[in-house]
Amino acid sequence: MSSSSQRDDGDIVYPSAIPFVLAHLACFGALWSGVTATSVWLAIGLYWLRMFAVTGGYHRYFSHRTYKTSRIGQFLLAALAQSTAQKSVFWWASKHRHHHRYADTEHDVHSPVQTSFAYSHVGWIFSRDHHVFDDSTIPDLTKFPELRWLHRFELAPAILLAGLCFLIDGWAGLFVGFFWSTVAVYHATFCINSLAHVHGDKDYVTGDESRNNWWLAIITMGEGWHNNHHAYQYSVRQGFRWWQIDPTYYIILGLSKLRLVWDLKQPPQAVVDRSQALPPRVIERSAERLAASVPVDRVVSAFREAYASTPALPELHWPSLTLAELRAALADLQERAGDRFAEIQNQAAEAWAQWDASSWQLPVLPSREQLNAKAAAMFVKTPSLDAIANRAHELLVEAMHARLVALPVEAGPRRLG
Repeated sequence: MSSSSQRDDGDIVYPSAIPFVLAHLACFGALWSGVTATSVWLAIGLYWLRMFAVTGGYHRYFSHRTYKTSRIGQFLLAALAQSTAQKSVFWWASKHRHHHRYADTEHDVHSPVQTSFAYSHVGWIFSRDHHVFDDSTIPDLTKFPELRWLHRFELAPAILLAGLCFLIDGWAGLFVGFFWSTVAVYHATFCINSLAHVHGDKDYVTGDESRNNWWLAIITMGEGWHNNHHAYQYSVRQGFRWWQIDPTYYIILGLSKLRLVWDLKQPPQAVVDRSQALPPRVIERSAERLAASVPVDRVVSAFREAYASTPALPELHWPSLTLAELRAALADLQERAGDRFAEIQNQAAEAWAQWDASSWQLPVLPSREQLNAKAAAMFVKTPSLDAIANRAHELLVEAMHARLVALPVEAGPRRLG
């Protein structure tokens, strides 16, 4: 079960791709079988039923454990989820937990930011790198023998459902009722991986590109409130506001009234109100994004020239420069340059206000105050803006240092002219 250690985006596992392609081609069987009223209603009913199996089963139960149910309920939910032919609950939950851990970083299994839109939408599923999964991420699931059995025969629920559709309405029931709804559920699910990280609004700072999208929420029974979900992934409801329609949550809430499910986890009010400090991982990723907007190479080049042309400064040997020496050098440059440095700072403030990175030719980094102001413009309200700005400043100093120590030995001391 263990996943591959290397990413291989272009290596398609064709045997795994064949059933997916055939499911799409089978939709054209309706040209031969015809489309009946029964088959259409069957397709509509199976779409919404199995969309709930994805959202309430694969996602909110197996991936995030946002509520509890009995072992019988768990098995039925798993079987219904696997009737969508989206692999086993083991594979689905493992891949999704990995996604949350590395959302929109180079390690994310499906990020339109890191790869292409098409790859994030569907291509990643057929990459050899994602054909298997890491079972160490789902020990809470693999301990159940009945789920292991379902994993072994992962397509059995889908095949049984296809047969039932054929019994109900013949070939039209199969091609329209089963395959049309299956393909529709495929792409509605995949839209959360792709579109929900590209189009929509960000109500919360999450350190990734997750978005809230109201029309995706409609076709996916509430999953379109994706930025909310990334703000607190353990919530049984993803529509945090009263007007954010979340049919999956309403159904789960109804099942709880019938005592079929229980222990529904709600988002902390501090998270909903954006009054809670962000987790360190989110602060780090947000700071990286803020720091990445500064043209560090231009800063380094201007700093070297300014330092070399300013008299009475201690000599520096760039390849052996330490972080402490760099910080001292920045302070020395500011102190010795006097009025000239004050003028540079004013120019920096003006450039920062215009946010024109292409014209930044200054030997100074943005101050923490300037970074804080930019963070306030880039991100929604959060009590962690200071922490993001401070960490971004540290990252920028570290980036400057890395570039300076990489200078060739022949560059010698500070006076490079």
